[in-house]
Amino acid sequence: MTTRVSSFRNRMEKYQVWAYLLAIAIGLGLGLCLPGSRPFAEALIWPGLALLMYATFSQVSLTEIPHAVRDGRFLAAALVGNFLLIPLAAWGLLHWAPDSPAARLGLLLTLVAPCTDWFITFTHLGRGDSVRATALAPLNMLIQLPLVPLYISLFGRDSAGPILTAGAVIPAAAVILVPLATVAGTEVLMSRVSRAEGPERSHGHRGRRSVALGRRAALWHEKLGVLPVPLLAAVILCVMTSHAGEVVASLELLPQVGRVCVAYLVVALVLAKAMASALHMTKEPSRTLAFTFGTRNSFVVLPLALALPAGWGLAAVVVILQSIIELLGMIVFLWFVPRILFPGDDVAAG
Repeated sequence: MTTRVSSFRNRMEKYQVWAYLLAIAIGLGLGLCLPGSRPFAEALIWPGLALLMYATFSQVSLTEIPHAVRDGRFLAAALVGNFLLIPLAAWGLLHWAPDSPAARLGLLLTLVAPCTDWFITFTHLGRGDSVRATALAPLNMLIQLPLVPLYISLFGRDSAGPILTAGAVIPAAAVILVPLATVAGTEVLMSRVSRAEGPERSHGHRGRRSVALGRRAALWHEKLGVLPVPLLAAVILCVMTSHAGEVVASLELLPQVGRVCVAYLVVALVLAKAMASALHMTKEPSRTLAFTFGTRNSFVVLPLALALPAGWGLAAVVVILQSIIELLGMIVFLWFVPRILFPGDDVAAG
């Protein structure tokens, strides 16, 4: 069972870009050809997001946080880059963004939030340090929750400040924090069961029950790892269906948005190279730095974009577009980072 689940997950992650592109096409088709489907799709977005958040957060172990602080040089580089230098770079890139407050807000929302999930997978595939990536992910998640609204108020003051009201922030915060708290509570419970497993082994039935519970929890956790890709595809389909009219009306802006997203990926590579060189980091942590800088957290900021008032729907479309461009960019990263940017004996050049 475990092997089949892992194999299925790997196949989905391999072809996830195509799943998202198909979801975009189907969503736009439904929204334009069947306008009556828009309210139904909109009603499904928030339940879908809550499930997506739970499945995503379940893959990030909060117990790994203590391990992240052991390598102070890598941790300092990752946190300073993600939460100081990259927000400043994102603010600079907004000067090249289209003159649309909603599009600019969507870009800012996405670019200031570091990824907490698939960056671990790309780090592994790109010959980085998966242990450091796994330890960094929960720190990225916890730190960005209070900082993203701060960045929006600082860098998006002219266009976004008035619409970031409690009515927009509270629903988005709830759909993030409730799944996060649920996952954290489950993790604490499973940790207690695991600690008690040893002493309970000698108590017959209680010991066997504890072991069985631990195994079921591990299998459930693995099965949850299968869900983020199809759930995100479903959310994208619903978003595109409900916002099809705004997408069509703003088609001329999307190439400009794409240009900023591609430029960001270049900035991420340059910043990773500069910081790794300045701190004399070895190749595996340096590659990890490139992947954490290059990947952004569309999962977490999408609820905030969707909670914006009427007329700001393009922000959510931009968040999704950025994630698609990012995934395509990661294909380039997987070749470029270990072979050109931070080469080593473990990867053949060329």
